[in-house]
Amino acid sequence: MNQGTEPTGSSTRRQLLRAAAVGGTAAAAATLLPAPGAWADTRARGGAQYVAGVDVIPDASHATNALVTHIRGYYQAKSDKNLDWQMSYFSREQFTYIDAILGWHWYAWEDMHKALAGWYPTWPADSKSYPTRLLGDTTSAILVFTDTPGMFGPGQVRNFGAVNFDRHGRIERWVDYWDSRQFGVSDWQKEQEPPNQWPTDFRESTVGETASPLMRRVAAALAEALRTNDIAAAMDLFSSDAVFEDVPAHIQITSKASIHAYLTKAGSALPYVGAGTGVRHVLGNDVGGGYEWTASGGPVPRGITGIELDPWGRIERFTAVWNGAYADDALLTLLARKAIER
Repeated sequence: MNQGTEPTGSSTRRQLLRAAAVGGTAAAAATLLPAPGAWADTRARGGAQYVAGVDVIPDASHATNALVTHIRGYYQAKSDKNLDWQMSYFSREQFTYIDAILGWHWYAWEDMHKALAGWYPTWPADSKSYPTRLLGDTTSAILVFTDTPGMFGPGQVRNFGAVNFDRHGRIERWVDYWDSRQFGVSDWQKEQEPPNQWPTDFRESTVGETASPLMRRVAAALAEALRTNDIAAAMDLFSSDAVFEDVPAHIQITSKASIHAYLTKAGSALPYVGAGTGVRHVLGNDVGGGYEWTASGGPVPRGITGIELDPWGRIERFTAVWNGAYADDALLTLLARKAIER
């Protein structure tokens, strides 16, 4: 993590994380720690002393039971601010964490531990982090989760985390994508890394392409169709009752015919459509996952797309997430207007 000279005055969260990374002692956590006794005992008794949304996943229809069971404890640990338990979910041998919206990045387990140790005391007492949708398995997945206000800014943050696990279930690479308009554009501008300190390598090569062959084929075919603006080819991949979502544009469109019409009208304005777009990394299994994408030549440089597949391997839900702060009001208005059916 880069250590630069910071301006004087009130500290931003970026400054706090950097300062915390300078000192502190990393606790030993070579393997996944067991759940604390009180938490485990309550779960065994069927009690309700859980963070809302942590024990019961609202949408795990496109994830394996093993992923649901495994990741529940991670969010409980984070919500409890139990740093050693939380950090035990990460691999110490292979570590990458990148916030793709702010440019924050850590390439060492110890640095992340020290940074969070300094940050957690600043969180509100009632802060919570909880998953709302899971896509994939314990090889790789997209984790959709919410961080409550005060944790990463004044507003609620809804994240799409691109996560790769090792064979022991420990996290080797985690990259977060979210829309900073929920966070506040002015706060995003203060918190993001300076251009010369952004990561130039998102380190997907350190984990390789471990998504299922089916998910990789669908992601590659979809990305190619969108890159060439071949909307007909893209629609061949969708089910008849598919749902299309663009999070920053606040758009949800249902049915293959309506999605076709929207992409035909709005495709040239969408950041993940057209020349210069491409796949960075694919995640997930035969039912859920998606891909991180890059885009050159436009205002939005990167994002992620969640994909849910039906039993026949067709896309039944498409969710695009990118930083809406890169788009001006005119573009967001255009995207919304194109969704109007006549």
